[in-house]
Amino acid sequence: MPLIEGFFGYMEYNFRQIEQKWQERWAATGAYTVSNASDKPKCYVLDMFPYPSGAGLHVGHPLGYISSDIYARFKRLQGYNVLHPMGYDAFGLPAEQYALETGQHPAVTTAQNIKSFRSQLQNIGFCFDWTREINTSDPKYYKWTQYLFLQLYGSWYNRHAAKAQPIETLVRIFEENGNVRHECPGDRGIRFSAETWNNWTYEEQQAVLMEYRLAFLAYAEVNWCAALGTVLANDEVINGVSERGGHPVVKKKMRQWFLRITEYADRLLDGLETVQFSEAMKDMQRNWIGKSQGAEIKFNVAGSMESIVVYTTRPDTIFGVDFMVLAPEHALVESITTDAQLDAITEYREYVQSRSERERMAEVKQITGCFTGAYAINPFDGRQIPIWISEYVLAGYGTGAIMAVPCGDERDFNFARHFNIPITNILGDAFNGEEANPTKEGILHNSDFITGVEMKEAMELVIAKVESLGFGRRQINYKMRDAGFSRQRYWGEPFPIIYRNGIPEAIPASELPLELPHVENYRPGEEGEGPLANVTDWVNLPAVNGSSLRRETSTMPGYAGSSWYFLRYMDPGNEETFCDRKAADYWGQVDLYVGGTEHAVGHLLYSRLWTKVLFDLGYIGFEEPYKKLVNQGMITGSSRLVYRVRGTNQFVSAGLRDKYETDELHVDVNIVDGLELDTDAFKAWRPDYQFATFLLEDGKYICGTLSEKMSKSKFNTVNPDFLVEKYGADTFRMYEMFLGPIEQSKPWETKGIEGVHRFLKKAWRLFYDEQKGLIVKQDTPTADELKALHKAIRKIGEDTEQLSFNTAVSAFMVLINELTDLKCSKKAILEQVLVLLTPYAPHIAEELWSALGNAGSILDATYPVFEEKYVTESDKEYPVSVNGKLRTTINISLDAPAEEVEKIALANEIVQKWLEGKTPKRVVFVKGKMINIVV
Repeated sequence: MPLIEGFFGYMEYNFRQIEQKWQERWAATGAYTVSNASDKPKCYVLDMFPYPSGAGLHVGHPLGYISSDIYARFKRLQGYNVLHPMGYDAFGLPAEQYALETGQHPAVTTAQNIKSFRSQLQNIGFCFDWTREINTSDPKYYKWTQYLFLQLYGSWYNRHAAKAQPIETLVRIFEENGNVRHECPGDRGIRFSAETWNNWTYEEQQAVLMEYRLAFLAYAEVNWCAALGTVLANDEVINGVSERGGHPVVKKKMRQWFLRITEYADRLLDGLETVQFSEAMKDMQRNWIGKSQGAEIKFNVAGSMESIVVYTTRPDTIFGVDFMVLAPEHALVESITTDAQLDAITEYREYVQSRSERERMAEVKQITGCFTGAYAINPFDGRQIPIWISEYVLAGYGTGAIMAVPCGDERDFNFARHFNIPITNILGDAFNGEEANPTKEGILHNSDFITGVEMKEAMELVIAKVESLGFGRRQINYKMRDAGFSRQRYWGEPFPIIYRNGIPEAIPASELPLELPHVENYRPGEEGEGPLANVTDWVNLPAVNGSSLRRETSTMPGYAGSSWYFLRYMDPGNEETFCDRKAADYWGQVDLYVGGTEHAVGHLLYSRLWTKVLFDLGYIGFEEPYKKLVNQGMITGSSRLVYRVRGTNQFVSAGLRDKYETDELHVDVNIVDGLELDTDAFKAWRPDYQFATFLLEDGKYICGTLSEKMSKSKFNTVNPDFLVEKYGADTFRMYEMFLGPIEQSKPWETKGIEGVHRFLKKAWRLFYDEQKGLIVKQDTPTADELKALHKAIRKIGEDTEQLSFNTAVSAFMVLINELTDLKCSKKAILEQVLVLLTPYAPHIAEELWSALGNAGSILDATYPVFEEKYVTESDKEYPVSVNGKLRTTINISLDAPAEEVEKIALANEIVQKWLEGKTPKRVVFVKGKMINIVV
């Protein structure tokens, strides 16, 4: 048959021209613009959107984006209306720090970085619908972040209804019944009647409502560094001083915003059973939430009216309590400390003030503490128990007090041994006196009414006794704390809150967005306030009716905008609401969410919280944001090392370095080909190396290698722009997928990309000959060609659906090799190959699709359907053995009956030779497997 009419495209695989051509055409035609009005089934594919750093993308960043892009294109070819958007998480501390380092305003650097990121992303050929692009630092976006914050501020959690409700419903309840049926989550001690409520002043009522609101103000300890004039995060404090500058840091109480995520703890746990997250991811969230069941027990302080409440998951060990430990910040420490111990306690508390929570929790070898001089009384046996304070107990966890059982807890045991506190044995032979035994399976000893009882049974007996005697109650606790939502920073969303005579009030939604004022200097305010405190004209508003009005000077954290961004993508141009309910109902949950494990706890939990609140309030119809989550592994940098002879400017090749004393130095991977250093480029790389000399191996300088995180400081980052320019976007996309399973971390090795590039050139040659041009024919495919194609359709389709992209790329290579061996040039086969290839290498697929004379875009083609008949084997090459030894193989129809198989086998010339004229005793035939002739 003749060649296809006409001549299109390039005879050679000119990937850069092809890719630029199609990227421009797709943009001009709006090829990736998605409508909310479609009768197709929907598929929502989302990436965790990036923070646009000044460093730009390196090859590790696009890994998740490429995988989601492949899946999005795959579902589109399968007939889905696919939402695949992109935006930027542009607020937060990193942007502010980058701007400070470069002496620019964060608004300027963020805009520049976004422009750079978008260019890099477009260069790789992603199918993002750029008409839906969002930027969390854009007032048009954060208007709705502020609006949603007001929904949280204006709501409370009704435990009886198990849902959030407007705060007005709570006010009506208080007016009619007080809070008798609605325990206060902020302060369980608050109890009042309707009469009391109705007699309270407005200020008093607002103070109580604040203890119920989902977004609320409370005092919390922060790390205050006076020298830097700012509040520091825990990880910015090391051994009591600031990481930056080494300045003293002290604990300071400041009023902060929080989100009452603890009210949703059970629903957050239950929701994990409805989503497709990895078990490791679910466990991380479960551990962070940390649900536990136990009891709260009250211990009276000897000679005092005070009492200490502890929460314990092991009430069965109540008779093994040998001391109590309070957090140094506990409110009772001052009142119960004896005069004799006052100086020691004061000194110890000053020491703890210099320690971050992270340091206090992480330290296990260092044992510190101080005796208060006071004693608690065991409520069961009246035994006096010494009360200590120690840094390993934190005020924000539980009740800030623990009952210490040294024989059953390692940390308590070490503390008791260190301070010579006698240890009570409630475990009998199960406690050897040399280490704690945390068993829950033992029989109790020296334990009054539960002596001889199994521990698990004793737990229930003690809780029942505690409740009946009135000095405790059954309690469920959570390790998770309410989420801090204030940042004393400039670059973040301003809170839509004003303080009227010190009482917070919501700004009317009609006045949103409350825009971040532009300032040239964003140094911290006095006493730890945010930089906005310095913008007095913005902060202090004109008095109204004698009331002073002041804006909030903190800003929201980086996770504010990312907690709901997936909803804005659904309806980004809507100026009436954050997302129309019709759009939310159509797109629903994100079907596939791809991102790194670093967001496993914080972002995911907060996003799930916001979604549940919006579901409760009727804004959306689903309460889990992400149906399926995939965490891509990290692409680690394959660093290159050079070895400088100590005290010289001479560099010795890796294989010779043992002969010299050397210093190991990182070198830019971009001037190394595999392991061979370009010595001229090295001398030009940095001024101090321009006179370097080299000791070579076989005329080459061979570098050492080290696999580690990609970092500019390690000179091991590779810019994808460089690889796209050298090999093409399609090669880069497929190589990233070929490196290994998406979830696993793997090292980057640039040299391996050449193999994938050769594969694409080989695929190109199925269509084009350098002399003849397009060589595709209209001939009817052979059985072997159809078999190769349909094996690939099944394998690649299944692997893509299961996100096994690396094995799919391998299957492509097998397919192209088979079709090359078959000298296949049939349009009916090659067109289907192009559609299969489109999700992975869209540019070459589109170019060749067009070259075959197709009018429409391959983006709108139909994904090939696997047909079993083309891969079903009709015959089998049977191994034939004589007396168990393989002698030959014979091709026989799979439908042949046993009698016919026996005749064919015995008639074979080679079999006849080995029979030597003898009559076989029997012929063993296993259909589809083997034939064995027994002589």
